[in-house]
Amino acid sequence: MAAESCDGLPISPSEKSLTGSLASDENEKSVSRSPSSYSIREDKWPDLVVSRPRKLDAWWLPRPRDPVIIERSNLVNISKLIVKELIETSLKYGRMLDSDHMPLQHFFIVLEHVLRHGLRPKKGLLGPKKELWDILQLVEKYCPEAQDITSSIRDLPTVRTAMGRARAWLRMALMQKKLADYLKVLIDHKDDILSEYFEPDALMMSEEAIVVMGLLVGLNVIDCNFCVKEEDLDCQQGVIDFSLYLRNSNHIPGESPDDELENDNMTTVLDQKNYIEELNRHLNATVTNLQAKVESLTTTNALMKEDLAIARNNILSLQDENRQLKKELGIEVKDANENGKVPLKITETTAEIEELRCRIESEKKSRQDLEKELELQISMKSEMEVAMKLLEKDIHEKQDTIISLRRQLEDIKLINLEMYKKLQECEHELTQKGEMVSRLHAKTNQIGKILNNLEKYNHLMKDGESMRSPTTPGGVSKSILNKTSPTVPRGCPPTEIPTARPAVDHQRSLDEQPATASNDKLKQSRSTSEISMNSSTTAQAAKE
Repeated sequence: MAAESCDGLPISPSEKSLTGSLASDENEKSVSRSPSSYSIREDKWPDLVVSRPRKLDAWWLPRPRDPVIIERSNLVNISKLIVKELIETSLKYGRMLDSDHMPLQHFFIVLEHVLRHGLRPKKGLLGPKKELWDILQLVEKYCPEAQDITSSIRDLPTVRTAMGRARAWLRMALMQKKLADYLKVLIDHKDDILSEYFEPDALMMSEEAIVVMGLLVGLNVIDCNFCVKEEDLDCQQGVIDFSLYLRNSNHIPGESPDDELENDNMTTVLDQKNYIEELNRHLNATVTNLQAKVESLTTTNALMKEDLAIARNNILSLQDENRQLKKELGIEVKDANENGKVPLKITETTAEIEELRCRIESEKKSRQDLEKELELQISMKSEMEVAMKLLEKDIHEKQDTIISLRRQLEDIKLINLEMYKKLQECEHELTQKGEMVSRLHAKTNQIGKILNNLEKYNHLMKDGESMRSPTTPGGVSKSILNKTSPTVPRGCPPTEIPTARPAVDHQRSLDEQPATASNDKLKQSRSTSEISMNSSTTAQAAKE
């Protein structure tokens, strides 16, 4: 039983010594009582009641591995793999990561499991529920920089649950590149803060939390961009695809050239996409600015129209009052003429009339100013409309130029491919012609050697003929003279010797064979020299 429980688990040296001593005592007893120790160990006899090993006490037995420790190690290992994959992908593509990036989604799922590992449950029915959001809100006590994140997340209308706010807080902290700093503050004050929310064997309370913080420090290299308002953070997040992080048994290290070409093409496409996105962003910014200006101008125009209408109403009311005053003035003048009190009322009415005239003039001036401002606003509005139309035309023209530039780029790529193919063909032809030239040079050298040999042979033949010429008197027979002399002197009849004729014919055939061979070889040398000249001219033309 002890041996079975000890398999696969570490044993301390003291336990090893104790178990070894007990086992040795038991073996000695069994050997003394059994007929032969060898037969007991090797032939596996059935154990006797007396020779059975003594059971160890419960406190001697090693404990099985705690599942909480296994959970913590699993979380740390998977977080290592995911952080490594996340950093590698961000450095590989060299762009800003968003919420659609799969390793980033896996990272947030694992981080959520890490932070919620060993979280204390709710105590009782009426006790407060302990959530991760409550823990993250405590960071602003020690880091005042986190107040902006927590206040903005509290005001989010789309996030309603505490878990959704915690997920949004983690995303905002990663965007600020301060996630590791904020969580390090919690770990530094774990005795004061985390002990109320976590179990003693939780990952955040153990030493493995420092390893996780070290992994989070490496994420300061990447750039992230999240739109928290558009994401549904209240629902449960997705599932981790472990096939992305497990190595395949058929995997061969090293990338193929096709993968490298695909990576290069991917980088060029991403660069073009980023450039087009920047252009689009700038154009959208200009359009939004112009729209804001148009809206401000429309509002000012509406206000000016309202002011003008109010001024017109005031003018009409003043005109009515003026008419009424004139009527009253006429009635009072008549009464004054009748009663003899005319001068006092006339002086009063003249003062009022002057005041009214001053008011009317001021109102006219204000009306003229308002009309001028209205005309200016109308002209400004027309200019803004013209500018908007010009900007739209510029945008369309720029889009057309972008399309034409893409087409030109594709045409240039095709032309480059064709030129590359032609260059390869020309290089192949040049190599073939160079080989032919080298062969022809070798043949010319052979023909020169053959001609030298023929000249030597001709000199030897001439020397032999000079040796065979008739220089000795009377000692040479007629048969030898007939063999050596190719022609017959004038006036002498041809003498035929039947025995010497075949020898003469044979000698002539021998003399004619080298001559014909030399002529053929001269023709061949001329033809090869002409071929070499033609090949050299073609090679020079190809180089030009």
